[in-house]
Amino acid sequence: MTIDYRLPERLTSLDAVPATLLEGLGTDPVTLCAPVHALVIQPTDPAVRGFLEERLSENQIRPAADLISRLEALDPRPLTAPREPARRVVGTCRHFAVLACALLRYRGVAARVRCGFATYFEEGLAVDHWIIEYRDNVDDRWVRLDPEILGQRIVEHPEDLAKGQFLSGSEAWSAFRRNDIDAARFGVHGTENWGPAEIRGNAVKDLAALNKVEMLPWDEWGRMTDAYDGKTGTDYDALLDEVAAVCAADDTTAIAELYEAEDLRVPDDLIR
Repeated sequence: MTIDYRLPERLTSLDAVPATLLEGLGTDPVTLCAPVHALVIQPTDPAVRGFLEERLSENQIRPAADLISRLEALDPRPLTAPREPARRVVGTCRHFAVLACALLRYRGVAARVRCGFATYFEEGLAVDHWIIEYRDNVDDRWVRLDPEILGQRIVEHPEDLAKGQFLSGSEAWSAFRRNDIDAARFGVHGTENWGPAEIRGNAVKDLAALNKVEMLPWDEWGRMTDAYDGKTGTDYDALLDEVAAVCAADDTTAIAELYEAEDLRVPDDLIR
């Protein structure tokens, strides 16, 4: 079994989205992703203060089509139309990434969401973050792009992140196991959630995303809750070593096969 990243799955399918909302989309990957930064707004953005309380639940939406449905209710114009903050859906970096990935797959571009850590938001820290990567067939490589900051100057090239600017969960786990990083510097902005447990969680979420199951940042399944609580041992860490190795090899057959493990696969009733 292989994975075709050109095709959407349940959380990135846009079959139910009216064609009028998708009018004017570009065809190259960067242009396709360009509107996304103005479709989602973070709960921490000062601009949401006037409407956050009644709309915070929007960040619980998983499918891209449902996110777009909410956007349509707020503003029926095509997604390419600039939206004021109050007419954007409240979400997280994961929502930016899922929308961008859905648009890329809508155009038949091989794309996937990655869960991991960005090193460009806080100096000396690697912050929990989600981005996308698309396949550049000319250079035969995966290009990492951050749709949340596309068009901004947080990094020089958000459309083609440099090595080390983002580590996937599996990459961070491998680096931790090699003692190449300080795990205490890896975690979630604005919380006390830092350290190896956060890397463990993102490694599992990254594997799910590589299987086109792009969950919410706080979703937990398998043994993840125990892992966050420090209750898993060497056997679970050995499983994550396998996850990291398989993800690094980028063999989609192996990625799909490993995902079938009971401790790694997302339960069907959680994917909605």
